[in-house]
Amino acid sequence: MATLAQPAECVLTLPAAWVDAAKFERALWLCGDALGGPCTGVVVQVPAGCKPMVEVIVRLLSFCNQACLMTKRVRLQFADDDQAAMGYLDRMGFFDHLSPSVEVSPSRPAVSGARLHRGGNSGLVEIARFSGTEPAEDSLVVRLAETARNSCSGRPDVAALHNAVFTILCELIGNVVEHSGSPLDAFAVLQTYPRGNKVRIAVSDSGFGVLETLRPALRKKGDPMAVLGDVDLLVEMFRKGVSRYDDDNRGTGLMACAAHAIRFKADLDVRLLRGRVLLKPAETEYQPNMAYLQVGLPLMWGTHIAFTLNLA
Repeated sequence: MATLAQPAECVLTLPAAWVDAAKFERALWLCGDALGGPCTGVVVQVPAGCKPMVEVIVRLLSFCNQACLMTKRVRLQFADDDQAAMGYLDRMGFFDHLSPSVEVSPSRPAVSGARLHRGGNSGLVEIARFSGTEPAEDSLVVRLAETARNSCSGRPDVAALHNAVFTILCELIGNVVEHSGSPLDAFAVLQTYPRGNKVRIAVSDSGFGVLETLRPALRKKGDPMAVLGDVDLLVEMFRKGVSRYDDDNRGTGLMACAAHAIRFKADLDVRLLRGRVLLKPAETEYQPNMAYLQVGLPLMWGTHIAFTLNLA
């Protein structure tokens, strides 16, 4: 009797270089539809010289955990001759939140670097976990914002920077808790890059997706914005505020985030279920003609938002 061929493993190979969201999505596209397809296993290869940005680290974490939840075998392979990437991820707390089902090669760190050195880096806040059913600890947003203030204390606009970070994180984390509809872990992280004059903020969840929950609610209440395309609807969320509720006081949080972010000419990267939108700042707001859209990407559950504040 003939046996049915098993679907092949998907192999996600990260570049041996700095890896931002665009490079990560390119690698994920080459990997194939690991979460949406029939493959039974996923191999993530981290070569020597690979330096993932914080927004990539939390997306990769969500991706691996989602694959495990779908009962796929997940193997995370680091180069034997270069432990820098593993050491950095360990310092961020990546392995503390990685599903125990993920096989790590050569091996998981014996002692968590994040737990050992927690709070010891003035420009880094270790990955924080929360979910749609388990709110973040009360001090998380304060701690992240204080990190940005302390690491940029010499800047004349440090108070504005602190307010921007605080507002953005309050809204993004609050949205996950209120709207993601998922008990799966979500993650928040912040890192400052003094030499690059940047502050990167990223929040990644594994929920239903921001547009997948918003658009049906807009249709139900007859809001004309329900028919907008992804880019236009996202821009309106950050430019004018959009709410699923008939309450003028709701839906303005992301607009407030954008107002703070624009002051620092922040790039705004939003990863949707099968698409990605990169909004570049215009003079005083985000506009559709400054948006870059990728469609037809491999499935990733949830919403993954990253702000890159420019301090130059």
